[in-house]
Amino acid sequence: MNPNTKSLDKIAIVGAGLGGLAAAVALHTKGYNVQVYEKAQDFRPVGGGLGLLPNGSKILDKIHPGIVEEIKNLSCHVKETVLKNTQGENILTRRSNRFEDNYGYPLISVWWWRLQQTLASKLPTNIIHLNHRCTGFSQDDEGVDIYFENQEGSKKTIRADLLIGADGIKSVVRKNLIADGEPRFLNSMSWRAVIKSDQELLNPEQMGFVRGHREFMFLLNVGNGEIAWLYRRKSEDYSLSANKDEAKSRVLNQIAEWGKPLRSLVEETPSERILEGGICDRLPVDAWSKGRVVLLGDAAHPMAPAAGQGANSSFEDAWVIADCLSNASDISEALTNYEQRRIPRLTIIQNRSAKGEMRYYETESEKLEREQQQPDEMSAEEFGQFVHNSQI
Repeated sequence: MNPNTKSLDKIAIVGAGLGGLAAAVALHTKGYNVQVYEKAQDFRPVGGGLGLLPNGSKILDKIHPGIVEEIKNLSCHVKETVLKNTQGENILTRRSNRFEDNYGYPLISVWWWRLQQTLASKLPTNIIHLNHRCTGFSQDDEGVDIYFENQEGSKKTIRADLLIGADGIKSVVRKNLIADGEPRFLNSMSWRAVIKSDQELLNPEQMGFVRGHREFMFLLNVGNGEIAWLYRRKSEDYSLSANKDEAKSRVLNQIAEWGKPLRSLVEETPSERILEGGICDRLPVDAWSKGRVVLLGDAAHPMAPAAGQGANSSFEDAWVIADCLSNASDISEALTNYEQRRIPRLTIIQNRSAKGEMRYYETESEKLEREQQQPDEMSAEEFGQFVHNSQI
């Protein structure tokens, strides 16, 4: 820790998701007194599957050396990608070694909850405070007052020297800091779950992609005999189901003509495990901080999942904010450096991700027309180099 920032007696992080916990580990390792406040009452097995990509792995190993090998042992090192039709039949199988060959780390498919648990295990238990829903904050020259309410309705105020808002796309911290309205719906609905399954849809080191008409499904092995499925469908209407049973029925009705192995995967899923939502993002902004309050992860730069950079870029944020705080003379300098290092990069990734989401639904003729009329500023290979080889 830089002696010039030792006046940071307490750093409060709102949100114990992946970005918030990664930031807590990075800051705790550097000697800061960091406390994490999470609205959930417990760490229940929730969330879907995600891809841990080389840029995320590289940073996680900086934050806590050896953690990626630990994660790999709890998840799936993806070695093949399988393209399937909606009957569940294989169309194309190809090796997925390009990440490891080009960037030094493999593609790892992992359950969000298991990754959360791994990060939480690197912190003393008294650092994480559950059942703390942030309702707002106020700040002055000396610190930040953060307001919380628990499930029982009890209220409390916490005083900190710095507040990091890592509370997701519907961030309360962002609402009070930037007040830029609701997230932008990208005309895509999503249903996802993780279940134990003996379906023979994938080999142990495979991930699958099923393409339909204006719809698709990802299949991820996430370790321990569990499969994460993610079904997305193009939709102009952002309407949520009345309950979990209706959400499950909605998916089954939409894939009624699909093959039995794929339908069975959804049928086997308990309704309460299915997460339903619209795919949303926000437009990039030119500032993530004000005074002693700063945003991180989806609270700062929510994006469509097309490029797989939601969690991975939040790990970068975590490393950079800890690095900036430990090398700056004061909070203002640290947060300015953090924004300068992160916002230009994330603006490119956010915009690319939004475009990528809609490309999932293109027909071949639409794809050809788009490529002729609006060629990308960056090819897929150039974008990969930018994401995974850049110095953070």
